[in-house]
Amino acid sequence: MSEGDWADGPSVEGVRRAWGATVAALPVGARVEGRVVGCRPFGVFLRIDGVPDAVGLADIGSMPAGACLPALGDRVSGQVVWHTDHNHQVRIRLNEWIDRE
Repeated sequence: MSEGDWADGPSVEGVRRAWGATVAALPVGARVEGRVVGCRPFGVFLRIDGVPDAVGLADIGSMPAGACLPALGDRVSGQVVWHTDHNHQVRIRLNEWIDRE
């Protein structure tokens, strides 16, 4: 995802520089809230409250059957389930998806 793809998200360079601090601030299991800043067929990108240089990704692999992806600008909450080092993404499982199971 290039910097120009964000509706209102962090810079690509800022995300890369802050990766160590992001992982420390958002350990697996941490509860998060944020806003959808990018939508793709495979999931949505999130700007996580309180961690401005973090990129959250809620992907369709975590989405239960019959659920929908949130829309651009939606406020969401969820839980950190993984850190993807190669592209500096925090994988998020949305609460609305957990509640549907």
